Amino acid sequence: MDQETDTTGALGKEELARLAVDFLHRIVVHHTLWFAEVERQMGMEKALEVLGTAWDKSYAAQMKRLSEALGFEMDSSGVPKALLAMPREKLLALLGDLGRNWLAGDGIWFQSVEARDGIWEAKRCNDSCWVRFSPFEAWSIRRFLNLPAAPGLSGLKRALGFRLYAGINTQSIVEEGPESLLFRMENCRVQAARKLKGLPDYPCKSAGLVEYRTFAETIDPRIRTECVACPPDDHPEGWFCAWRFTLDRKASNP
Repeated sequence: MDQETDTTGALGKEELARLAVDFLHRIVVHHTLWFAEVERQMGMEKALEVLGTAWDKSYAAQMKRLSEALGFEMDSSGVPKALLAMPREKLLALLGDLGRNWLAGDGIWFQSVEARDGIWEAKRCNDSCWVRFSPFEAWSIRRFLNLPAAPGLSGLKRALGFRLYAGINTQSIVEEGPESLLFRMENCRVQAARKLKGLPDYPCKSAGLVEYRTFAETIDPRIRTECVACPPDDHPEGWFCAWRFTLDRKASNP
């Protein structure tokens, strides 16, 4: 192959378009690897702090170039005008589609590891992933909602409604008192799909113990998490897993 055909300038229109998509994928992965490495070397708290600065600057720079290249306008709020022009119902549907895409990607990763190295390796990777994703999602929601440093159980209740899960699963929250919330996942897409296939519940408790605890503690470090039941535990027909959150007022404010 001569030197000329080794450059992007030698590619056809379809190949260039596919390469542009591949470039976007590389950017996403590189962004994630930066976060992972900062977290490994400096810890989660500092990594999230740095992420806040890096994401704000990176988003502004990248959206400016993309809007100019693809011909869409940006609003002064930093959101593409095309999104703001969509009816509210379509925006809600888009959020549902994004949630389902996230869940599908999660399942594809699990199945890809499982196909190569077995279910227990996939489960180990899955549980470890939640160690990082759950506090990140809580941090992201805190920023979006502009929650204070210690919003208590009311802040947690609000934050749980903004998770990626919230728009694609059915969940409920019961206020048991001023210092206790009971969260129930009444319909889980993953478990419901397994049930339709006649399969037993996926044993997700090990991931859930990390997921819900780190999410709650990132919202407010004073919140304590208790698993009421989660597969492989027995549970009633009305829900798949349940978690109790209590506020430890003896713990110091962050």
